[in-house]
Amino acid sequence: MPVVVTEIFHSIQGESSHAGRPCTFVRLSGCNLRCSWCDTSYSWADGKVMSRKDVMWAVARHRCRLVEITGGEPLAQRETPLLAKKFLEHGYEVLVETNGTFPVDVLDKRVTAIVDIKCPSSGMHTSTEWSNLERLREKDELKFVIADRQDFDYAAGIVRRILPQTRHIHFSPVLAQLPPAELVAWILEERLPIRLGLQLHKLIWDPDARGV
Repeated sequence: MPVVVTEIFHSIQGESSHAGRPCTFVRLSGCNLRCSWCDTSYSWADGKVMSRKDVMWAVARHRCRLVEITGGEPLAQRETPLLAKKFLEHGYEVLVETNGTFPVDVLDKRVTAIVDIKCPSSGMHTSTEWSNLERLREKDELKFVIADRQDFDYAAGIVRRILPQTRHIHFSPVLAQLPPAELVAWILEERLPIRLGLQLHKLIWDPDARGV
């Protein structure tokens, strides 16, 4: 089966424990959520239909062994787990970033799942597939996008319940809504064992730029 692709580009990882690493991104089209602060709404619709082989050729041109499949919501497309597996079979290190509303155990165990847990400001926090917290492997990661103190308290409550289930937890401020220094102060005050996540690509390039 083919996949519907918004864009394929070579850049650096802007987030997660892999931040700063060169990476080729496969951004798939379509999303089942409509987060209030979404910065990739252009991926919600349209896109180019591509075979798995054509996607792999497009990625191979960049000569980078780290690949992230993202969206939109990549797990909304049935072909995504097989695409990820094919990249693994060709020697790639594979990340899949998902909005946390689909079971992640459809992914090969060698894939690193980066699971976004939606907070109240997104308007989508009731859509979370909570069973994913029980499916996390040691190398999988959680991400919380924080816009205000309500979001922070919501995320902190989840973190306290699941520790030490995963070691890789990131809190990332919504650009232009929450100053990073304020989020840092809350993290330090609450003694949370998490990592601050700043979107490096938005610090390096125009925050609205695509393909970076």
